[in-house]
Amino acid sequence: MLSDRLENLISEHAGALYRAALSVTGNVHDAEDAVQDAYLKYLEKSPRFTDAGSAKAWLMRVTVNAALDRVRERKRHPTEELLDVYPAPDERTENIMSIILDLPANERAAVHLFYYEGYRTDEIAKILRCRPGTARSYLSRARTHLREKLKGEIEL
Repeated sequence: MLSDRLENLISEHAGALYRAALSVTGNVHDAEDAVQDAYLKYLEKSPRFTDAGSAKAWLMRVTVNAALDRVRERKRHPTEELLDVYPAPDERTENIMSIILDLPANERAAVHLFYYEGYRTDEIAKILRCRPGTARSYLSRARTHLREKLKGEIEL
């Protein structure tokens, strides 16, 4: 039954999807909405998957796309952001999180998918619906930006 499959997917992937959406949006509420949008899309489309990895990849792609949509919407209708969405134990960590949140959304998404979710660049390209070279460019630009901003603080 569709609802049973959805419940299984939620219990298996909710955390990873939420973390990916949060890293893209930088906003708890937008991240929650993006994950919810992904599950609604699953209910609408009722896709069948050959294995659990395919299901997670599909959900991740839909979640990241929904998160990017929310980021674009915020650019059209800006609001004041609070950094409190990422509780930082100290000032240094807060500074790093602030710099990461300053990255463009696609670069933030690529960094999160690569470093936190363990995806390869070809998988990131599929999730972000871009070419593998573009995904590698996102990572490279993000690393360069982070290296410049964090000079002397940490070793990348």
